[in-house]
Amino acid sequence: MNRDAMALAERALEHFVNKTTDQAETTMEISLAAYRDEERYSREIERVFKHLPLALALSLELPEVGSFKAMTVLGVPLLIVRGEDLKVRAMLNVCRHRGAKLCEDGSGKKRIFACPYHAWTYDHKGALKGRYGGDTFGEIANDRYGLTALHCVERSGIVWASLTPGDFFDVDAWLGDFGDELNTLDLENWHLYEQRDLPGPGWKVTMDGYLEAYHHQLVHRETVGKYTVGNLLVLDTYGPHQRLTFGRQSLGDLINQPKHQWNPMEHIRLIHSGFPNLSISGILGDHCLVSQVFPGSTPTTTTTRQTILVAKKPETESEMAASKNFSALTLKAVQEEDYGIGFGIQGCMDSEANDHFIFGRNEPAVQNYHRWIARFMKLNHNAWGPQDAKTVSN
Repeated sequence: MNRDAMALAERALEHFVNKTTDQAETTMEISLAAYRDEERYSREIERVFKHLPLALALSLELPEVGSFKAMTVLGVPLLIVRGEDLKVRAMLNVCRHRGAKLCEDGSGKKRIFACPYHAWTYDHKGALKGRYGGDTFGEIANDRYGLTALHCVERSGIVWASLTPGDFFDVDAWLGDFGDELNTLDLENWHLYEQRDLPGPGWKVTMDGYLEAYHHQLVHRETVGKYTVGNLLVLDTYGPHQRLTFGRQSLGDLINQPKHQWNPMEHIRLIHSGFPNLSISGILGDHCLVSQVFPGSTPTTTTTRQTILVAKKPETESEMAASKNFSALTLKAVQEEDYGIGFGIQGCMDSEANDHFIFGRNEPAVQNYHRWIARFMKLNHNAWGPQDAKTVSN
């Protein structure tokens, strides 16, 4: 039996019995400028999203040699490819001839990548391999014209990369002990059931909602609130990354059950939150929701890539029905309920009803997230490197 799961269940049960929750030391006030000031937004996006490692893909999305994912994040055109050496690489999705976009956003499998403008071709490593009409073009050094590489590392079933050429990060220093937590999820061995993109409210409004259970019983009374104890949180932090443990409605069943009979994961629900844009939520049994939140061009917009994972490919009627129902439940919970509230918050900001928001002591994960944004904004260098490991661990 997983001792860590037992310990989490014990902590959650203690809160359930005492009607308590993990708490921050004090409340926290955040100015509305943090949510809507465009100049501040630009600075934070540049520092937090363009110079820190981002979770850009799941290993499952690149299952074989030649598998690729093309996407645009914050105006940066990306191409992520698994090569013949099984290594995943990230590059700018831009031809080095005259800057045409190499692939339209999407995913698939290719042997080579050919520019649609003049048919310059590149291999899985981004090396320039051929030029249409090369004999008439003139002599060039092909090795100078490979696709622009981005630092990229595959770890714990996730592809981490920087959006800025020349940046370097030490992924093990970045994740710290949170990497061990991600490893327990065994993300490489799930089945990718479905993906979709959801328009959402601003980056911080969106992420705030992923980081507390205070709203569950009200906002999610028809969806995940049926399965979760509201306003009960067990929080573990790993620098900027966090693991949130919620109690399931069955948590109280453990009160009179001998501990040697416990199956703790039936009574708690875990969310792994990777700073700044990743949420991995185990909600019901053999199903998991992965959310990647990507800020938009303004402080008030985001796109969330939702990925539904299933422990194994559904084959029977009951398995297919369960996966379909899970997909529908998570879509309603996030798109209609969370983002419905979020768009309302965003729309009310200009009313001047508030000049700040206040986070309660019972919202410690939200507080931690904002504290780390502020902390990263104070760093005086661009890229994330080993020198920052101490910063994360403190």
